[in-house]
Amino acid sequence: MIITTLHGGLGNQMFQYAVGRALSVELNQPLHLNISRFNNYHLHNGFELAKIFFGPMSIASTTHMREVLGWRAYPLLQGLLNRQAFTFLRGGNYVVEPHFHYWPEIRNASADVVLIGYWQSEKYFQSRESLIRNDFSFRLPISERNAKIAKEMQDCNSVSLHVRRGDYLETKSSASIHALCSADYYQMAIKQICERVKNPKLFIFSDDIPWVKSNLKIEIPCDFIDHNRGSESYNDMRLMSYCRHHIIANSSFSWWGAWLGKSNKQIVFYPKNWFRELKYDTSDLTPSSWIAINA
Repeated sequence: MIITTLHGGLGNQMFQYAVGRALSVELNQPLHLNISRFNNYHLHNGFELAKIFFGPMSIASTTHMREVLGWRAYPLLQGLLNRQAFTFLRGGNYVVEPHFHYWPEIRNASADVVLIGYWQSEKYFQSRESLIRNDFSFRLPISERNAKIAKEMQDCNSVSLHVRRGDYLETKSSASIHALCSADYYQMAIKQICERVKNPKLFIFSDDIPWVKSNLKIEIPCDFIDHNRGSESYNDMRLMSYCRHHIIANSSFSWWGAWLGKSNKQIVFYPKNWFRELKYDTSDLTPSSWIAINA
């Protein structure tokens, strides 16, 4: 069986699910989701996939973990196994993502394996794109308010623009890794959208709308989407997917909003500097058709 370990916000969970789902199909094995890391998790909205999407969401039990890992299944031991110094104890059934960029050796994984990592590249599931898109169909009915916005997005040259600040400012662990996208990045992306798209309209998503209004000079039509909050915040991703083009933040949330986009001619801009430090190789992070802006 394939057990993929979920942690982080919704966008991270989607990458972790997608790598496990693709591998489970290729190896003809059942997929189970290890959600034990959410037991004491207080950021974002916890484990969300089963509530939001249609894909098969079987939860890994203690028995499943023991069947695959044996004595390595004890939670305290798994904490040690994640450390580089204890690689020799992992065996072939406990696979930790070795680096941020695509790791082709995932194809040689055992038919019984626990996956640990972020797996942030579509290369892990590109061969199963249709399946992943189907799994990530939204389960809950769209609200009347969001349906009206979605209809408008479909009827114009809509451009989603995502500004993420919140936890990148306020949470020490996030702030140490992720830099904030600058106002210059967004201004350059808007300028290029205006050069490439006729009569664009921005739909702006952010956890800090006042910052957007104070720092971005926007001279084209725009709407601010600020009503999907708390447990309903996933609807921002849903609405992003209706837009024809995208300006994303350095965030897996808007990465998926763009990837799930329904236009095969979409233009997607993303920030070249995804992380605060340049030690991460982000060459496999985005589809080849997406356009990097260095600002």
